[in-house]
Amino acid sequence: MEKDRKLILVTNDDGYTALGVRTLMKWLEPFGEVVGVCPDGPRSAQSMAITVNQAMRIDEVKDYDGPGRLYKVNGTPVDCVKLAMHTVLDRTPDMVVSGINHGSNAAVNVIYSGTMGAAFEGCAFGFPSVGFSLTDHDPAADFSPVRPFVPKIIEEVLKNGLPEGICLNVNVPHDKGNPTEMRVTRAARGKWTDEYEKYLDPFGRPFYWLKGHFVNEEPEAEDTDEWCLSHGIVSVTPELLDRSAPLDAVWIEGLRKSLR
Repeated sequence: MEKDRKLILVTNDDGYTALGVRTLMKWLEPFGEVVGVCPDGPRSAQSMAITVNQAMRIDEVKDYDGPGRLYKVNGTPVDCVKLAMHTVLDRTPDMVVSGINHGSNAAVNVIYSGTMGAAFEGCAFGFPSVGFSLTDHDPAADFSPVRPFVPKIIEEVLKNGLPEGICLNVNVPHDKGNPTEMRVTRAARGKWTDEYEKYLDPFGRPFYWLKGHFVNEEPEAEDTDEWCLSHGIVSVTPELLDRSAPLDAVWIEGLRKSLR
């Protein structure tokens, strides 16, 4: 590997053939050596899942004609980061970049996201990590709205790094015209409702298919990712790897007393 250049590890949850990751690798080439390690098929909503009950395989994609090198893994996005560190890279990466995801990872979706699961895994290794998402699920999505913001964020993170235990969740709207503004936000409070549709198979037995829609519980809060996306603004949300509740919260003392 080219040890005099920055090394950027790239992954995603839509699989190694996805347009989003192929596009991202091209845009990252000016910033250093790019190595992509991605699932061999779609692995959306895998969060930080790892594979424990089957053999793991990693293969170089021989017909890949983009910048750097690309590998495929028969596992989750987190598996990709772990295997990259143990089998592909001969030095630690300067940065882990995940995406570009086909679909939003704002609000509570960050918890389910395989894209952000990979970014959290990079963060757990101690590497500056960023996840990029476009609010368009189309496999042939136009990723041009993302392009102006990738260099700004990559340059900033490569130059100044990120605090320990924090990664960035970048979401770009696609349906409000090309965005020109980017803001640091917090995740909106909300939840998914009506998540499963009931059907009957030919034998009359019920089965269920995931659907539903997200409800933003604070639509007027202008400091949230969802508000920015609905107003054509790119959201950059710092995310914590440590999900522990603050121990100085008032209610914690009541909990301590009740458990004595």
